[in-house]
Amino acid sequence: MANIKSAKKQAIQNEKRRQINLARKTSVKTAVKKVLTAIEKNAPVEQAKELLKDAEAKLARAKNKGVLHFNTVRRKISNLAQKIAEYTKEQQASK
Repeated sequence: MANIKSAKKQAIQNEKRRQINLARKTSVKTAVKKVLTAIEKNAPVEQAKELLKDAEAKLARAKNKGVLHFNTVRRKISNLAQKIAEYTKEQQASK
């Protein structure tokens, strides 16, 4: 543990920031998983797209806050969008 007052304060701030970042990462993972589960369980396309929109917003927020890397966010959004597009085609073909 730090001995200097400013170092103690910084340690407390780091812990707060770590907790916030952890919560944000968890939120992103949950949003992504919801999209994938919706596709897996054959949810309506509109619902899957709504969940994708929410996931994109959370990913963008995490990127802007520096929690996730820029390219990581772009890759995740791209993969999700591609899966939604395939799912949409699949749903339209089955009608």
